[in-house]
Amino acid sequence: MKFMKLGTRPDTFFTSDSVRSVCTEVATDLQILVDDCVYHLHKFPLLSKCMLLQALCADSGGGDVVELPGFPGGGEAFEACAKFCYGITVTVSARNLVPLRCAAAHLGMSEAADRGNLAAKLDAFLASCLLRRWKDALGVLHSTRHYAPLCEDLGLTSRCVDAVAALITNPDTAFPARSTSVSPWWAHDIAELGVDLFWRIMVAVKATGAVNEKTVGDALKAYARRWLPNVAKDGLTADQPFDGADASVKQISTRHRLLLEKIVSLLPAERDAVSCGFLLKLLKAANILSASKAELVRRVAWQLEEASVADLLIPSLSCVSETLYDVDAVAAILDEFALRHAAAAPAQPPLALSGSPDDSPAHSGGHRRSRSAESVSFDGTRRSLSAAPVSQGALARVGRLVDGFLVVAAKDPNLPLDKLLAIAEAVPEGARPEHDGLYKVVDTYLQAHPEMSKSARKRLCRVLNCRKLSEKACTHAAQNELLPLRVVVQVLFFEHARAVALSGGHAVATDLPSNIRALLSKSGSEDDETDRVDEQRLRALASGASPGDDWSVEGLRRAASKIATLRMKLEEEDDDDDHAADEFARKAGLARSASLRFRAFCAIPAGKPKRVLSKLWPLGRSGTISH
Repeated sequence: MKFMKLGTRPDTFFTSDSVRSVCTEVATDLQILVDDCVYHLHKFPLLSKCMLLQALCADSGGGDVVELPGFPGGGEAFEACAKFCYGITVTVSARNLVPLRCAAAHLGMSEAADRGNLAAKLDAFLASCLLRRWKDALGVLHSTRHYAPLCEDLGLTSRCVDAVAALITNPDTAFPARSTSVSPWWAHDIAELGVDLFWRIMVAVKATGAVNEKTVGDALKAYARRWLPNVAKDGLTADQPFDGADASVKQISTRHRLLLEKIVSLLPAERDAVSCGFLLKLLKAANILSASKAELVRRVAWQLEEASVADLLIPSLSCVSETLYDVDAVAAILDEFALRHAAAAPAQPPLALSGSPDDSPAHSGGHRRSRSAESVSFDGTRRSLSAAPVSQGALARVGRLVDGFLVVAAKDPNLPLDKLLAIAEAVPEGARPEHDGLYKVVDTYLQAHPEMSKSARKRLCRVLNCRKLSEKACTHAAQNELLPLRVVVQVLFFEHARAVALSGGHAVATDLPSNIRALLSKSGSEDDETDRVDEQRLRALASGASPGDDWSVEGLRRAASKIATLRMKLEEEDDDDDHAADEFARKAGLARSASLRFRAFCAIPAGKPKRVLSKLWPLGRSGTISH
């Protein structure tokens, strides 16, 4: 650390009965009170260099004690200024330059009072030596926080900020050996500064453009790690509190909120300058501190495919919501991601949930659009210039991420169905090549909410596309007693279609699994016990379904009573689709869902089975099943 010595005379100040005096042959004629300490000094050396004392002595007439209340730097800084006036040696370094400079300014020790005065000497030492060295410049800047208003008026703070920023952008002048370091060697040093000084340095560094944005992001991460509170549901705990250990929790929260907002304002524009995990940690802190989350939500959506499920588990601290996790924040992130996806591919349809309406039972008539789809129509081009294209791999990762989050969130008994569906439906088209993860979400939610009504279970299951379930998921779904029966039947039909496709497409249109054929050909019985056994048998046998032999016309006639029984059961499961089913059976057209196809199948006239079945399962001329 560099230092400077002013004056050559030895120290002759002494203390006697709480009075500080200077030992000379001439009697003292000036009494100055500073911080309850009286200094007995001489007018001539002091008044010749201090314009303030000249004015005060002129007003008092020279007989009273001159009081200097609120003196910057206290008695220590005043005594150093007094020693300079007497020519006594004073040592100046980065530790005491700021209080000395403030004291000299307060006393008026400028060039106007005397040539070569204290203020000019301190300014020269600061510019020529201290601000050229990293540790000294930081030390001076760090000490300005105790005299912030006066340092701002004197320009000390701005000079130190500019000097530190210059040393960061050109480290050879400060630390030649550190200039080759991969990590930002300066990040941990400036992390000790207050948020205002840190923000000003980072703004100056970014303005030069000499430091890449990834390095800026690393510096922000180091500062956040140093000062942000631990994320805990019980309250706020800071590893290192700000100035004022006796500050209230409200004051600490306000300071942390200001810190968070400053960090967010400094986030680099480059997409990968900071990790998505770091952004989500900031979002969790914003949730605790009740800070603005809009910018963080937008930034997270830019790189959502990089996140993990644990990152998305943001604790819910709202007094209104009783859910464990902040699902509203996740929904907002997905809305932004959908906008990014739509802006990057404007020629494509805005959004689809998990397939076209004709492909999936998830899109039966009357089902509402997701919030993402509704917002794209008027806001899709809002950030088209800044939106990064979303690859198919990134879409798939987001789909898996959302499903993984929903599996955890679905265990919460307080999670409303509407919020779960809003998140599940907000994923853009193509993000779920298969629906095994979504099926796990449905199964988990059904287990955590056993009191759900039949209509609620139907709403939940509409998000599933049975065509996209794997064989393992189909096996589980076919035996899942929590699912509505019509979903199980849909799974069976699509499994049969898949089996026919895998067999080379040579099966005829009337091929059905032998276990279903056996069930349907069983002698009809109308009692409730038989219906219960039929449903259990359907679920039990479905997991092992395999293509069977042809279903003949004679067999259909023998199974007429059983078909009627199944038709009545499906009508009870889905009363709101009765009209559509009858219309479908009458027109013998393509059904919008597998559930309606089964109803149409149940309405097959006994005399024309193959003609109607060929319309239920449309085949190409080669005999393969068309999807």
